[in-house]
Amino acid sequence: MRPEELADLAHLRRARDLIDRAYAEPLDVPAMAQHALMSPAHFSRRFRAAYGETPYSYLMTRRIERAMALLRAGMSVTGACMAVGCTSLGSFSSRFTELVGETPSAYRARAHPAVTAMPTCVAKARTRPTRKAAATSSSRIGEAGRAGAA
Repeated sequence: MRPEELADLAHLRRARDLIDRAYAEPLDVPAMAQHALMSPAHFSRRFRAAYGETPYSYLMTRRIERAMALLRAGMSVTGACMAVGCTSLGSFSSRFTELVGETPSAYRARAHPAVTAMPTCVAKARTRPTRKAAATSSSRIGEAGRAGAA
């Protein structure tokens, strides 16, 4: 790897750490790019190449992940939406449903006994939301690979 690519990765990690810490604050791609010392377009391209998703998608995944924990703790859907930095309940609900596979209200109403029995670090890893379309595509690729190997 070239030295400039290593420097880019260090800057990208700084921006990703910012997202992980400040997910509830108003963040946009230009602010993240400024933190990474890159132009917004270059930052978006490099972030996607390094982490497999756009910076905004990563931010929303972190927000939904935290909202899931708040909903399991009994917070209202509106309260969770606002607590994680989303300003539109409709957009929050749409993204939540896209990532988790059920509405925030349904997720909140459902019992989560397995998650409460896990250590927090394990629960965080096991409940991390993933895009359903991406997961389906990768499982189809895996199935095709296994079918071809048989």
